[in-house]
Amino acid sequence: MTLACKTRASRILTLASYFGLLLLFTLWYMLILPAQAEHPWVIWLVHVVPLAAFMPVVIKGYPRGHAWLCFVLLIYFTEAVLASLVPATRWLGLIDVALICTLFTSAMMFARWQSRLTKAQQHAAQG
Repeated sequence: MTLACKTRASRILTLASYFGLLLLFTLWYMLILPAQAEHPWVIWLVHVVPLAAFMPVVIKGYPRGHAWLCFVLLIYFTEAVLASLVPATRWLGLIDVALICTLFTSAMMFARWQSRLTKAQQHAAQG
């Protein structure tokens, strides 16, 4: 598999898991198990806004931004593992863990492979 194919595959997987995670949070906190508070959308915002801040980076495909996204995902991973240990949210937590692990791995590999591909293309253009 070429470096360009690896980069393209990791990009597709990153986009799918990123938007899947945003969709999961929307369904989870607004429809399936909304918070027992007067404003459940506040809990939803706390989960979605930090991820949504990375949307331009993910859509445009900036490798450095993908690496920073991975750091933020570590916080989400901790919460997802805890949610998977609670019987009421077990299946949502497990889906959350799967999406976060997929997003973390694919975003990190995209950052690595895209950087290498860019360097190779620059080297080929110079030589």
